[in-house]
Amino acid sequence: MMKKIYLGIDVGSVSTNIVVLDEHNNVLHTSYIRTHGNPLKSVQDGLAALREKLPAEIEVCGVGVTGSARYLIAAMVSADIIKNEITAHAIAATHFYPNVRTIIEIGGQDSKVILLEDGIVTDFAMNNVCAAGTGSFLDQQSTRLGIPIEEFGSRALESSTEVRIAGRCTVFAESDMVHKQQLGYTINDIINGLCEALVRNYFSTVAKGKAMHVPILFQGGVAANKGIEAAFKKYLGKDIIIPKYYDVMGAIGAALLAKDAMGKEKSRFKGFQINEFIFKTTSFTCKDCANHCEIVEFWQDGKRIALFGDKCGKYNDAQIE
Repeated sequence: MMKKIYLGIDVGSVSTNIVVLDEHNNVLHTSYIRTHGNPLKSVQDGLAALREKLPAEIEVCGVGVTGSARYLIAAMVSADIIKNEITAHAIAATHFYPNVRTIIEIGGQDSKVILLEDGIVTDFAMNNVCAAGTGSFLDQQSTRLGIPIEEFGSRALESSTEVRIAGRCTVFAESDMVHKQQLGYTINDIINGLCEALVRNYFSTVAKGKAMHVPILFQGGVAANKGIEAAFKKYLGKDIIIPKYYDVMGAIGAALLAKDAMGKEKSRFKGFQINEFIFKTTSFTCKDCANHCEIVEFWQDGKRIALFGDKCGKYNDAQIE
């Protein structure tokens, strides 16, 4: 019997997440893959590996894409729907926790706060260009200290002395950590100080002025860090919930949105064999106005299949060769 499934793909700077849902919204499979600066290859490899784990008789009924590389990957796989990360994370959160009021989401390069009322997003905020408090910065510090990132959070919980680390900037934070090491503080105390500094930074920048009501969900890859979790509980004075699928919630949201949008329409998905195609990106500058937008041209096997990057929408309906 043919099994109907829906795919959600969330492609960020650090990780590429792929989720498979069945027609009853059950999560059948999740993949968390390091992007390594190459979103095209990460999705190609991820889909190829996924196909081997799925039943032979399947029908992909819808594909949703989100994340910072969503337009590129949507063109690559012929996605049925493209949504921003705020919408995708909110949809996934309310699917599992209908009464959720606040979502803390920290990924590889960005941090978000999403506020909801009766399942509707009422406000949100994201970090600026600084990566302080994100997964990539924690990865850098775990490498510098020679501690696996998987152990980073648990080491923070073993701290016995409070150490204050500057957390408003990645450069200052690292300098302050080195200074504290030179003063003789233990690695565990410094790691805990860093976790608390990054949470303070979150409240003073991303969540500044936001009323964060319970239930509060903490999702994104950084939610696996027990030190960050403990720091959030300490500064909020409230309990927080870490969902079962905390690291792939964006992809789940994308899949749910695709399922809702498709109805009885047939999916445009190209298939799992996209690793057989050769993709290439080029660009040119549009000089039709003062914006001088960089227009991205996306090619598959020598054929241009997508154009994006303009601010005015001029190329949205451009003729594709």
